[in-house]
Amino acid sequence: MRPLPTKKSTVVSILDIGSSKICCLIARLKPREVGDVLPGRTHAVEVLGIGHQRSRGIKSGVVVDLDKAEQAIRMAVDAAERMAGCTVESLIVNVSCGRLASEAFSASVALAGHEVVEADIKRVLSAGREHSITEDRSVIHSLPIGYAIDGNGGIRDPRGMLGERLGVDMHVVTGESAPLRNLELAIGRCHLSVEAMVATPYASGLSALVDDETELGVACVDLGGGTTTISVFMDGQFVHADAIAIGGQHVTTDIARGLSTRIEDAERLKTMHGSALPSVSDDRDILSVPPIGDDDRDLPNQIPRSALTRIIRARIEEILELVRDRLNASGFQTMVGRRIVLTGGASQLTGITEAARRILARNVRLGRPLGVTGLPEAARGPAFSAAVGLLIYPQVAQIEQVSAMRGHRLAMTGTGGYLARFGHWFRESF
Repeated sequence: MRPLPTKKSTVVSILDIGSSKICCLIARLKPREVGDVLPGRTHAVEVLGIGHQRSRGIKSGVVVDLDKAEQAIRMAVDAAERMAGCTVESLIVNVSCGRLASEAFSASVALAGHEVVEADIKRVLSAGREHSITEDRSVIHSLPIGYAIDGNGGIRDPRGMLGERLGVDMHVVTGESAPLRNLELAIGRCHLSVEAMVATPYASGLSALVDDETELGVACVDLGGGTTTISVFMDGQFVHADAIAIGGQHVTTDIARGLSTRIEDAERLKTMHGSALPSVSDDRDILSVPPIGDDDRDLPNQIPRSALTRIIRARIEEILELVRDRLNASGFQTMVGRRIVLTGGASQLTGITEAARRILARNVRLGRPLGVTGLPEAARGPAFSAAVGLLIYPQVAQIEQVSAMRGHRLAMTGTGGYLARFGHWFRESF
């Protein structure tokens, strides 16, 4: 990524590609005053434009139809460009596909007794990344967790220190190469270039967590439409990531199948009347369920709300139990302590925090995007946490010297790229 200027403002663009919606945000990053700089927050974020569309051609974060995905991306980016009054050439993109995997590596390089300089840090980070390179997987993040000099660990910034050997503990997040290339291809067909790819669990944690939580240890669970992602933070560092290919859309599908209704009507029932916990009035409350088909003679089915709750509860409990099992298998369950933060669109379901407290046996709160101005009211909820986290990522990447995934750029930049996109939109619209 291009380093952020420390003296003047810069404009960044992000693209959140999810299973239920595709969102594009354009924001201005303004350098903070020296006394106002926060940990990992060197710039203030002001949103200039936002555009979002219903996701098409995407299933569980994976591109399954290039043409439909391209059209949805074009429309989201075009709406954000019109609101912001500027043209997008490159984007920071989130990644939830490709079977995300976390690995920890250690590496060291010789110093020969001289003080640590920037070149030494780059050498040791490069040595750590080489351990994780495989033929079928690509590196998304390569994050230094902590440094050590001559075996003395716990060093966050070794610059200027003396020693014989510099070591580093690294957290490397990888994904399958084919889904990542297809995601980049869909964006490239819109004549846009990918500046960096960011794992969705990392972006959600940057957006929804507060500094004390990341220092003491916390798990952030992003309940999306097609995927549920998990991120673990400890000592202020991102130390683990995982993803489950189940989300809020599976709850909607269960309702549609169980009550024999359309997907759109099932989504409305879930949003308006759904709950993850039963209540004493569920048997008395009667809901009207529209049938499948266009025959006006078919009358809506009348069911108690308890029938809807039973369908939702079964799937939500399955998701939370999988999250619990993945945390236990990761080895970080003790480091998380008793703190879980839920975010994402599916986390807005009534009663889900209480269900999570019971199944995960931890304190649970609902996380929302923090520290960003200019967001419309509709975008301040958990459903936009990953998108807001992508806006925060450039600052964190600059501080932590994150190495983004290497890859070629599929780009047509400048005025020609804008005219090509506008001409394509004009032909499709008229």
